[in-house]
Amino acid sequence: MKTQTLLLLTFLFFSQSLMAQDKVKDFTLPAVGNQKPFVLSEAKGKYVALHFLLKTECPYCIRHTNDYVEETTDLKDVLQVFIKPDTEEEIKEWAENLDGDSFTIYRDVDAQLADELGIPDGYSFHNQLVHFPALILIGPDGKEVYRYIGKKNSDRLPVKDFMTVLEGLRK
Repeated sequence: MKTQTLLLLTFLFFSQSLMAQDKVKDFTLPAVGNQKPFVLSEAKGKYVALHFLLKTECPYCIRHTNDYVEETTDLKDVLQVFIKPDTEEEIKEWAENLDGDSFTIYRDVDAQLADELGIPDGYSFHNQLVHFPALILIGPDGKEVYRYIGKKNSDRLPVKDFMTVLEGLRK
């Protein structure tokens, strides 16, 4: 029994490692407002940090977005892509609480991209079941190189930890 459990855990570890190396299928996310949509294939040669935020009225999402926008502006080879599953109107109202407007919020309509990228759902938030908060980092070659899935609303990858991950990938 112990051998079977060990084999299963080893398989799961290696399958997760292999999954993180898969090339991410091209996708387009509509932007909120009159901004240009985000198209993954147009970001070739850059790192793309996909920040999957929770539904509207999430104060941790506001703080997380503000922190990343403020502390990563000097990263010319990284695109920060903030994604919410809400309607455009809900996102516009939510975005009024952000510190600046030098970035765009994108919509993951019906959480299709979150599903495609295997972000677990089932997190209870405002009496709804939603996907867990997550950050997926795609490398310049279009392959997923890192993922962080939060376990609760306040569980987000701090900017400092993101910078450490990025530094390790650049070596």
